[in-house]
Amino acid sequence: MIDSNDMDHCRAVIRTGSLSFHAASKLLPVKVRDPALALYAFCRLADDEVDEGSDKGGAVLRLQERLDKAYAGRPLNAPEDRAFTAIIEEFEMPRALPEALLEGLAWDAVERRYNTLSEVRSYSARVAAAVGAMMCVLMRVRDADALARACDLGVAMQLTNIARDVGEDARAGRIYIPLNWLHESGVDAEEFIRAPMASAEVRRMVQQLLLEARRLYLRSESGIACLPRSSRTSIFAARYIYAAIGAVVSRNGFDTVNIRARTTRRQKIALICTSVMRAGATIVLPRSPILFAKPLEEVRFIIEATADHTQSNQGRTGALLSVLAELRARERADELSGVVVE
Repeated sequence: MIDSNDMDHCRAVIRTGSLSFHAASKLLPVKVRDPALALYAFCRLADDEVDEGSDKGGAVLRLQERLDKAYAGRPLNAPEDRAFTAIIEEFEMPRALPEALLEGLAWDAVERRYNTLSEVRSYSARVAAAVGAMMCVLMRVRDADALARACDLGVAMQLTNIARDVGEDARAGRIYIPLNWLHESGVDAEEFIRAPMASAEVRRMVQQLLLEARRLYLRSESGIACLPRSSRTSIFAARYIYAAIGAVVSRNGFDTVNIRARTTRRQKIALICTSVMRAGATIVLPRSPILFAKPLEEVRFIIEATADHTQSNQGRTGALLSVLAELRARERADELSGVVVE
């Protein structure tokens, strides 16, 4: 059980740091909402530590230590850590899920780039699909088919993020568009980062990302009927509101270098109303055969770790240790050379 003072802190963190998630969480039943807010507060803390600090590698290594302490039942003396430890104990949260998220953050810290769409999906599996699977655990859902569709939704949402933020990421020295797409289109990655332009080729790649996201949004819908009835509206709302960002990008001619796509409050309210109706329809409509579609290969490890209750304390040690070793090697090299990595 999460301590009430820790829970109040987590609510305040989300209320001030993530207005969209705080508003969306109100659609969840209380028994899911509070642990979801606590979970998101810990994930937000992890993301901010890596994204906003100058020592990204060190931040990831410190987060690994915090994760070790949480799973040992001896959390760091901070509200987010104590609340997350309570979630681990109450819901038997598979360690592989937060470790997958940490692995994705580590990939960001080493500035990894992705050669193919499959590699981009692998990154999305870690930073988004793993969070979707953790939400399923909070709803007491561990059915493999439902988890596969939750992962579809997570990957779709992350692809939407990537498509929306192409210009912003480039100006920050990051690129998530598959490198083989850039090469085939005659776009030099380094030149694009130096001077991002919304060329016809880049806009076409943004469109390709959104087409893949749309395919996965459609596949994800069938899994929502497997969730508790009281939670379905919120998940439909997340699906529709994120997909609406892609629709705005489309109306902007797929230019996400010069224009940041946003949905309006009126649009969100309309989409929530649509979500209420779709959630109601799941009570009477038969299950779609899409529910049983083969999962993405890139998320299979997430599904297996979540569906198997015996693996709650087993993480993906080898995969995570590999990238952590790379981070430690970089830190040692920086110390020896006297270079501070910005």
